Amino acid sequence: MAGFFAKLKQVFSFSEIDDDFYDELEETLITSDIGVNTTEEILEELKALVKEEKIKKPDDCREALARLMKERMRPEEGAYDFEKTDCVLLIVGVNGVGKTTSIAKLAHLYKSEGKKVILAAADTFRAGAIEQLGMWADRVGVDMIAHTEGSDPAAVVYDAVAAAKARHADMLICDTAGRLHNKKNLMEELKKIYRILEKEYSSAHVETLLVLDGTTGQNALSQAREFAQAANVDGIILTKMEGTAKGGIGVAIESELKLRVKYIGTGEKVGDLSRFDAGKYVDSIFTEPVN
Repeated sequence: MAGFFAKLKQVFSFSEIDDDFYDELEETLITSDIGVNTTEEILEELKALVKEEKIKKPDDCREALARLMKERMRPEEGAYDFEKTDCVLLIVGVNGVGKTTSIAKLAHLYKSEGKKVILAAADTFRAGAIEQLGMWADRVGVDMIAHTEGSDPAAVVYDAVAAAKARHADMLICDTAGRLHNKKNLMEELKKIYRILEKEYSSAHVETLLVLDGTTGQNALSQAREFAQAANVDGIILTKMEGTAKGGIGVAIESELKLRVKYIGTGEKVGDLSRFDAGKYVDSIFTEPVN
């Protein structure tokens, strides 16, 4: 996020809080992928805070702006309660965003915390998806349930549920919905999966997480909007956030779609995924990167 930090540093070096300061800050926030609508909301809140707290210097606005962004990004109370019970995670997202590797990272995270994890290879229409997930399952050391390429995703989930119950798994993570060219098909596929889960595994909590590539900016916001219309999305996994010059897209997604970022990927290693920390995320934007 070096580029964004440099721009912010320049804005906060202004001599006074005036229209020029706010105009420059607005442009900087928009180009960081926070977007026009969210930027306008944040600036309105910031102006009110500046007036309320009698902030006089632009540099003092830095802390106030960080506070506002952290408040917007902070996960709600109970955001991770699903991890405390038997749970099925449905992972959706277009191809190329890091969906399969995010599943592997989630499996690694949960396994390292003592949970028994099973994967379901239910993205059956993408060539090589089953083999790729199988490779990661072997690497992480978890079981995977799979059928042949092109088979019914719901049938895979059905068998995976049976395995999860028989093997007393804590987490069943399902790779599914790797496309969005036809929302109707996507919706029908997911509805079928939801019905199976309700009938065969009603005791488990179902959480649907959407994987987004954080480097794609407003395109990620468009994907989030489309998937939110087609599926019961509960939260976001934001990937490829290491070293990006932007990073504000998470703020925009939360503000415009009311979808919270729950996990963030910061590298290619299997351990490079963690639960989202709003404080660390915003601080990384406002802190000068170490070369």
